[in-house]
Amino acid sequence: MPTMSACAEPLNGSCLCGAVAFTLTAPVLSMGHCHCSMCRHGHGTAFSTYCQLPAAALEVTRGAEAVAAYASSAGATREFCRHCGAKLFYRAHAQPDYVWVAAGALDGDPGVRPAFHIFVADKAPWYDISDDLPQYAGFPPDAGH
Repeated sequence: MPTMSACAEPLNGSCLCGAVAFTLTAPVLSMGHCHCSMCRHGHGTAFSTYCQLPAAALEVTRGAEAVAAYASSAGATREFCRHCGAKLFYRAHAQPDYVWVAAGALDGDPGVRPAFHIFVADKAPWYDISDDLPQYAGFPPDAGH
C-alpha cells in the first residue's frame, strides 16, 4: 500500500452546503479510486476517490446531527450530509479502526495522490482507465476485507 501523507497540519473538509465540517488529525494512509457500482451510483461519477485514515483521526467539528448513515451492504456504511446529500465517509464493518473520507470533501491537499483502482471489474463501460496505477478486480489482496 502507499506511504502515509506528508501533510503535517490538520486537514479540514466539509459538505456542499457547509452544515457538516470535519478535521483529519492524523496523516492520510492511502488514497485510491473505487469503481464499484455503489460508488458510481452514489456519487454519480465513473468512480469515487477516498482517503483512508485511522477512525480516531476523524473529528466532526460541526453538524454531527446532519450526518446520515446508509447501510449500502451488510458489510459497509456510507455517511453523507442529510441536507445537501454530499458523500462524506465510508466505513467497512470488517475494519472498524479505519474510515475512508471522500477526497472531494477535503478543503486542502492531503499530501498523497491516488495510488490504485479497486473494483475495476465493476467499472463503468464508458470509462477507460488511462493511468498506470495498479488495478484490482475487487479489494486489493492485503486490504483485510
